[in-house]
Order: sequence, then C-alpha cells, then structure tokens
Amino acid sequence: MAKNEKKAAGKSEGADPSGGEDASKANNTWLYALGAVAAVAIAAGIFIWRDSTPSVAAGEKTDPDLSELMKPGALPDISLGKEDASNTIVEYASMTCPHCATFHKTVLPELKTKYIDTGQARLILREFPLDQLAAQASMVARCAGPDRYYPMVGALFETQESWVAEGSEGTQKLLQIAKQAGFTKEKFDQCIGDKALFEKILETRTRGHETFGVESTPSFFVNGKRLTGEQTVAAFEALFSGAAKPAAAGAEEKAPGEAEAPSGQ
Repeated sequence: MAKNEKKAAGKSEGADPSGGEDASKANNTWLYALGAVAAVAIAAGIFIWRDSTPSVAAGEKTDPDLSELMKPGALPDISLGKEDASNTIVEYASMTCPHCATFHKTVLPELKTKYIDTGQARLILREFPLDQLAAQASMVARCAGPDRYYPMVGALFETQESWVAEGSEGTQKLLQIAKQAGFTKEKFDQCIGDKALFEKILETRTRGHETFGVESTPSFFVNGKRLTGEQTVAAFEALFSGAAKPAAAGAEEKAPGEAEAPSGQ
C-alpha cells in the first residue's frame, strides 16, 4: 500500500529523505482502472493511491522535451504570472504533502516578489495527489475558479496542519477551510463529487508519472530542467534565463553615470 500522507506537515508518513513524497511504486494498471470507480471512492472517503513502479530507473532520468511538457493536458494550466514570461516553473504537487507546503510558504513568496511579479517568471501548478484527501483539496482549488485558484491553493497549504486527517475527518476539516473561502456545503459536496473533474485530476497525475517521470512531490521543471524535493530560491535562479540575477555579495553599486576615478590622481 502507498505511504499515504495521513498526517499533518512534519508528521507525514513516507517522507522521502531527499525532501519529496514518494510515489515510486504505483500499480499503473490499477490506476487506469481507478477512473471507473472514482465516484465510489470519493463517496466512501477511502485512500486511493498505491505506490507505483518507476517509469525510469533512479539516476537514469532525462529532462523531458519542453514542447511536450507544455502541451495542454486533461485540465487547463493556470499560470501564476504573465503567460509570456521568459521562465516557466511547472510544479507537480500533492496538497497534503508537507514539503509542497514548505515550498509554497517559504520559497514561492520570494520567487513571486523577485521574478513572478516582475514578469520574468511564471508558475504552473499541476495536480499529483498521493491520497484521497489531496485529490479532494485539488478539486476544491479548481472549483474556486481560475481567478481564485492560487489564493485557494495558498490558503490550503498555509493551513495544511489544521485539515490533514484520515477519512471523513479530513473531508470535514477541508469543508471548514472551503467555507472560509465562500463555499457552501452544497457547493463543496458537488465539487468533490464531480467524477469528471476527479478523472481529469487522475489523468494529470498519470501523465506526470508516465510521460515526465514524476515519482515524488514536489517535482519541478524549470524551463524543462528537472528539480525534485525541497529547493531554495537559488536553485531556481540557477536555471532561469534572461532574468535579472541578484548582485554578487560585496559588489559595489554605482550611481548612474558615476565613473571610476583615474588611477594615480
């Protein structure tokens, strides 16, 4: 059975030592069949993900073709930042993953200030749920609408420790967070019971695993270059192109037009 994310951040089972949530042994045949019973799984509130067999052996992964990575999937990509930004970060994340929450709470704000808000980069978040509750949380974010998608994602990661729990308890706690964002219970139940949306989230996860070799969360592709696990702002900066980089430590800034004094005078 999968090492499901059953506990709040910092207490989640199966955390990968490298800073990712492992999903490396999932039974792909079982995942395909899952779509047929999605509605039953949602109604029952059971955990649905199993570990899978890696598509690519550890240490043998190559970066995906960028044009293939950016092709539309089952769900439309929602960009945080300008769509014509010179740098694109594609993130595969599970909403119950504590490492993903850490990125969104501690690293993304600085990236947003320096690069996203200035038009130099954009973020595309794609769903890679590792358990039933994570799938439900992803559905709620989608149901919030494109304009409220990232605020909803941010609120869910910010409050992750308060709603991650097993079974129906987790769903009820998720409902309380959704209500704070304007959801009624009727809208919430309709959202997490949407079989078509659930299956598209499943397709997004399956494509990430089978086509791009995603096996843990968070997994990033920066202009097509793979980064896995918790990362620093510097790790993203190293892969950015055409973006203004921070000045080197100790470098002196000169006022515009200021010239150096001739030597020997």
